[in-house]
Amino acid sequence: MADRHVAYALIGGGLAAGNCARWLRESGADGEILLIGRESDLPYNRPPCSKGYLQGTESREDTLFRPADWYEEQEVEALTRVSVKALDLSARSIELTDGRSVSFDKALVATGAGVRRLSVPGAELEGIHYLRTLGNSDTIREEASGKRIVLIGGSYIASEVAASLTERGSSCSMVMLEPVALSRSFGEQAGRFFQGRLEEHGIDVHGDDELDRFEGAGGRVTRVVTKSGRELDADAVVIGVGAVPDVRLARTAGLEIGERGGVLVDHRLQTPVPGIFAAGDIAEYESVVHGGQRLRVEHWDVAFNQDKTAALNMLDRDQPHDVVPYFFSDLSDWASLEYIGPASEWEQEIVRGSIDDGEFTIFYLHHGRVAGALSVGRSDDLEHARRLLSDRTDISDRVNELQDVSSDLESV
Repeated sequence: MADRHVAYALIGGGLAAGNCARWLRESGADGEILLIGRESDLPYNRPPCSKGYLQGTESREDTLFRPADWYEEQEVEALTRVSVKALDLSARSIELTDGRSVSFDKALVATGAGVRRLSVPGAELEGIHYLRTLGNSDTIREEASGKRIVLIGGSYIASEVAASLTERGSSCSMVMLEPVALSRSFGEQAGRFFQGRLEEHGIDVHGDDELDRFEGAGGRVTRVVTKSGRELDADAVVIGVGAVPDVRLARTAGLEIGERGGVLVDHRLQTPVPGIFAAGDIAEYESVVHGGQRLRVEHWDVAFNQDKTAALNMLDRDQPHDVVPYFFSDLSDWASLEYIGPASEWEQEIVRGSIDDGEFTIFYLHHGRVAGALSVGRSDDLEHARRLLSDRTDISDRVNELQDVSSDLESV
């Protein structure tokens, strides 16, 4: 027998759960809502962890999805420092780490992701950091400001942290497998632009290289050594080599895990178990706008909106998830990008505008269709890119119009 019963159990204390609670209430839910989060903070926006919060320009309160009194006003019970130890799908109940058990009518599993950790000699040394939470950001800011920092990785986290710490007076170097920073997601044309911005501000970028080991003294890291033999002195290290969806609870409960490592859900974000939904980093879903292709997307902005779709379908609205994923990133105030997609593969990169001038959009075409688009300083282009991606129309014969900044994209 459960200790209590709620209408909606939101498992995970991140933005997906917080925003799902919001949409449940705004869409008419009148039952009890219980949000369970293992962190000490209420749901917050994670991008500031590597940007404004790390730089010290945003406060902890600034990062919160909603202030504490919002939860009371909306009659949402938000637990912190508590995890779900077990999920029983047949009994529709959860067991919490504080010993309580809760039954529910419907549940959202939004347990997020954890950092991908490296196992190399010296990985146990002090001064080696991963970034996922506000607490991680606090530690990195305290230890790394004004010092020699080595970033491992060439994607969002490493690039953003390098920019933020450089603004705080640190001397930063990046070591990455990619030949060019951010090229894995955006191709080398865009990557060279962003890497140029990093290098212009004094960040040393070492591509086509791989971490071999960490060396230290007195139990603390002092040097990074790469497979090519490069040696970089370091007062601290920040590793940003991707994330791993946290599907342990879902797998143990018996939910199916897909090829992309996420919990399998349909186009409404519902699992094969009626009333059990998944959203955020762990959701592997049928994308309506990608022709039914299965996607699992990490690190996307709240405009991704899975939480809204899940909330509406928890209220039996039969709402397909038809939102084109959107992402943004800032390298301090040196360069900002917006991106829709994701383009997992493409054969053509069509540039509209000027990369040299720092105002451009790159359309990524796969089999003649828009698979994604990256914009720097040309946000309006993304509205047209969304339409072209959703329509899935072959535009092979309209490439010149995409390139010509004087053309009206509305007509394409």
